[in-house]
Amino acid sequence: MRYVNFTDEPEQSPDDFFMAEALKEAHKALALDEVPIGAVIVHKGKIIGRGHNLTEQLNDVTAHAEMQAFTAAANYTGGKYLKDCTLYVTIEPCVMCAGAAHWTQISRVVYGAEDVKRGFSQISKRILHPKTELISGILAEDAARLMKEFFISRRNKT
Repeated sequence: MRYVNFTDEPEQSPDDFFMAEALKEAHKALALDEVPIGAVIVHKGKIIGRGHNLTEQLNDVTAHAEMQAFTAAANYTGGKYLKDCTLYVTIEPCVMCAGAAHWTQISRVVYGAEDVKRGFSQISKRILHPKTELISGILAEDAARLMKEFFISRRNKT
C-alpha cells in the first residue's frame, strides 16, 4: 500500500485533498467494472487505509469500499478502533458501512455525494457513533458524476 501524507497546500483543504484520494480509489473500482465508490482512512494527515468496491470481484456483497478501508486501517494500526481517524468516502455510506464505522469508533466521516436511495441518513444519522463528526458535500459533484456515468454506461450495455 502507498501511504500519502498531506502537506499543507494553501490552494487545497485537507478534506479536498483526501477526498481526491478517495476519488482515485473510485476510479480503480470503475476500471474493474465495479460501482465506482472509493474510500481512504486518514490518521494525523497520513492515509493508513484505502479501499474501493470489490463486490463483483470477490463475489461478496460486503466488499464495499469502506469495509476494505476499515480492514486496511485496522491492519496498519494493529487494533480494531479507529479513534482520531477520518473516513473519506466518495458516496454516503450505506447502513452496513455506517454501522461498521460506529463499531470502529472513527472520529470523523466525510463523504462526497448523498445516496438518496441507500444512504444511512435516510434511516437515521444516529447509526454513527455519538462522538463521530459527520461532514458531507466534499467534491460531491465529481463523485456524483462518476456514479451517474457508470450507471448510464451500464444501461447502454443492455
